[in-house]
Amino acid sequence: MRTDPPNSGSELELLSGFLDFLRETVLLKTEGLSREQFARPHPPSTLTLGGLLNHLALVEDWWFRVNFLDLPHVEPWDAVDWATDPEFEFRTAADLEPDELRTRYREAAARSRAVVAQAASLDEPTARPPREGGSRSLRWVLIHMIEETGRHAGHADLLREAIDGTTGE
Repeated sequence: MRTDPPNSGSELELLSGFLDFLRETVLLKTEGLSREQFARPHPPSTLTLGGLLNHLALVEDWWFRVNFLDLPHVEPWDAVDWATDPEFEFRTAADLEPDELRTRYREAAARSRAVVAQAASLDEPTARPPREGGSRSLRWVLIHMIEETGRHAGHADLLREAIDGTTGE
């Protein structure tokens, strides 16, 4: 069930509320579909709803656990040779059941929420600095994930409509 983001609150409550709203929106777009529908691309794009959901699970773990806390990847990401298989999450999604992909994403989002909950402040820097130098904060990570998840929610909306005509929030 999708919960509207709060109308007011602290910056952390607002950022977290909007990110959760978008996470739930993406999941809503995937409900009631078969494995075949999850794996169906819509040319000219090769993007699938399954690949999109798997990608979002990966980026949740990457930004909050790996980048912010400098923790190792969890399964299945820890066994991937990203240099030789940079599209792993998109390529392998067709091998998984929709419920498995939704669970993977929900669990990744739960791990991300736990990271945010234990952080000292939104100004806390990421453990891994950007390649280009400088620093990023938890605030930056949350805003980035709102942008990333929102963009992919739009993709999911179009993919879902192409699959079965379902439209709406």
